[in-house]
Amino acid sequence: MKEYVLTDIRNVALVSHLSVGKTTLAEGFLFSAGATNRIGTVDDGTTTSDYRTDEIERKVSIGAALLSFEWKKVKYNVLDLPGYQDFLGEVKCGLRVADLALVLVNATSGVEVGTELCWEILEEYKIPRLFVINRLDKEHANFDSVLAKTRESFGNNAVPIQFPVNAGEGFNTVIDLLQMKALVFAADKSGKFEVREIPAELKKKADDLRNQLVEKIAESDDKLMEKYFEAGELSEEDLVRGLRIGILNRTIYPVACSAAAQNMGTQTLLNIINEYGPSPAAFPKVKARTTQDEEIEVLQKPDQPFAGFVFKIISEQHVGDLALVRAYSGQIEQGDEVINTSKNSSEKIGQIYSLCGKNRNEISALSAGDIGALVKLKDTHTSNTLAVKSRPVVFAPIEFPEPVVQVAVVPKAKGDEEKISNGLHAINEIDPSFRVMIDPELKQTVLSGQGELHLAVILQLLKERYGVEIEQKKPKIPYRETITGKADEKYRHKKQSGGAGQFAEVWMRIEPTATGSGFEFESQVVGGAISGSFIPAIEKGVKQILQEGAIAGYKIVDVKAIVYDGKEHPVDSKDIAFQIAGREVFKMCVQNAKPILLEPIYIVTIKCPEEYMGDVMGDLSSRRGRIQGMESQGHNQLVKALVPLAELHDYATRLRSLTQGRATHSRVFSHYDSVPKEQEQKIINESKEQQS
Repeated sequence: MKEYVLTDIRNVALVSHLSVGKTTLAEGFLFSAGATNRIGTVDDGTTTSDYRTDEIERKVSIGAALLSFEWKKVKYNVLDLPGYQDFLGEVKCGLRVADLALVLVNATSGVEVGTELCWEILEEYKIPRLFVINRLDKEHANFDSVLAKTRESFGNNAVPIQFPVNAGEGFNTVIDLLQMKALVFAADKSGKFEVREIPAELKKKADDLRNQLVEKIAESDDKLMEKYFEAGELSEEDLVRGLRIGILNRTIYPVACSAAAQNMGTQTLLNIINEYGPSPAAFPKVKARTTQDEEIEVLQKPDQPFAGFVFKIISEQHVGDLALVRAYSGQIEQGDEVINTSKNSSEKIGQIYSLCGKNRNEISALSAGDIGALVKLKDTHTSNTLAVKSRPVVFAPIEFPEPVVQVAVVPKAKGDEEKISNGLHAINEIDPSFRVMIDPELKQTVLSGQGELHLAVILQLLKERYGVEIEQKKPKIPYRETITGKADEKYRHKKQSGGAGQFAEVWMRIEPTATGSGFEFESQVVGGAISGSFIPAIEKGVKQILQEGAIAGYKIVDVKAIVYDGKEHPVDSKDIAFQIAGREVFKMCVQNAKPILLEPIYIVTIKCPEEYMGDVMGDLSSRRGRIQGMESQGHNQLVKALVPLAELHDYATRLRSLTQGRATHSRVFSHYDSVPKEQEQKIINESKEQQS
């Protein structure tokens, strides 16, 4: 195995909106580097990174794919990340271990919502980035317009290092502002190019853009700025150093050109990354914590104790689980013992692979700065840290976005409940961006994910791997019952059945308590009307109704029950009798104390382009939404609204439909509020039908 020094490794992520050409660009990289002998296509299902059955069927990237290859003696670990917003969790996984991101922008449609979502993660992780305006070979491609939109969205740090000569059909030439040459791409998809002089008619434009670039590079470093002011220019050596600093410090986002479908611009991009892109050595210290939760810095060097982060688990039927690991310090070899510090368990390292899609190349060791795959780890999952016993550090776990879509699942075949539960929990270890909850209150298994396609992929995997078919249902709403008035009732339970009888009489009054205070129980029985030993039985009966409900089958909250009198029989009174009496008298009290239903209300935050606000606001109003505030955020409006959970079942899909996929939303539980009377009666009637 060839060993690479830190400066000869590039960990690069490809991000963009859906269908801008990330996977196609990755194919060009692999072909140019000689890692493949043909360029696959998404339409044919022959790409290296989209190798899963569901990706080939749906023609979209679903999981993060690792592609490792060498270009001009530099080791590349390229992470091809999904553009569909349902798989934003995969994007977070991949970007977590990237040192540079290529942000692809569509040359015809410009900045789209998926680009903006990825940008937020790039900002969160503070990752250096480079823009690639792709699809320049398409009709209506407009570099200048898209560059302006990119700067409008992401700031003036976006600076061209190339611009196209003939964007649109027939595109084949760019002007490289670093070399001040014209690069003419071959038409045979080889990725090769010829270096020529800049045409006379483009010389002034090239000079102007070159000057802007040099000024921006000078601004990246105080010494360079002084030199630029004094000399009025920078040497080639200064430009290289300044551009590297600017990219690393995120004061420059170079803008390059490509037409990935024609394999044009792939080799120039690789050259740019080789020359200017940060290697792991550019990030000498990585933050971690000790197992005693003290902050520590891990030196990213091969001669340090080993520490690595598992950013993704790939599950393959014939191989088992592969743990994708970014090694931050030290080195591991086959047979080494390490600690999973996230779970405080030990692991023995088996085979180690370098991956290129589904193709695996066994390697003897994984060293600092590199990314590889470990096989047959017994209890290691996404977001776990592996470290040596002598220095058990823990890296911060990945924080996944909150789910926005829910569905309840039931097995088609009886007896498959356990299979479903086991299968979903196993899949959840691979993809923690969805949640599975078995709700004992509503007696439903509920999946929460990032969108309908996300959940569809999970359920398809469940069927393929675990052989269970499920039906999808609308999740039940966890309504609550409470009271708004007081009530005073008595109930006598008397039962004679030949042998020993049952007798208990309980007098009770109830009253509402403050919102959120829960349940209170009190005995004010005096004079021994009910023996003290029977009071717990009465409370037990009351608590049964608290769980079962008295008007619609939902939990009762915020009520105080006071037992103040009753009767007992010297022979026939027993715990069960007072339990029944307590249950029935409490139910009667609730039914006569002006009961109401409460529903969960969520704070919904919507990020929406201005032009769709009318439709979005109208839809919120139809869902009984109450606007809490609005503010501008770039081209978007940020709207906060309180919306009942009962109105949010299809909201993610509807919002995408209303805004052509441009709006996003998040939701978080706020509080319970009373259900409108007309809705309340409908819920009660439905509950009675289900119980009958």
